[in-house]
Amino acid sequence: MTGITPYLHFDGTARAALEFYRDVFGGEIVLHTSAELGRDDGPADAVAHGMLQGPVELFASDTAPGEETTVLRGIQFATFVADGGVLDPLALKPWGDHDGQVRDRFGVTSLIGYQG
Repeated sequence: MTGITPYLHFDGTARAALEFYRDVFGGEIVLHTSAELGRDDGPADAVAHGMLQGPVELFASDTAPGEETTVLRGIQFATFVADGGVLDPLALKPWGDHDGQVRDRFGVTSLIGYQG
């Protein structure tokens, strides 16, 4: 794999988030639980490392007690994600393209847009 792949850390919802993104973008999920990787710093069925592999690549895990979850500020993903709140409705912008912003139920903000 070449390029930058986001790695998101969730408070117990990594499996649901990866399943959601798979349903939106397609691809395959690979999961490794804490028990499988020999971790004992959280629930045995917590996602210690998960991957969405396909048109969109993404890593995710559940945080152990005391670890920080992902908080995104000053960054957004330029993809379409459904099932969330509209932050900026899709509209023609002064530079001639259309774009808008949404935030999904896991708190990830995405820019959507098209030219023409």
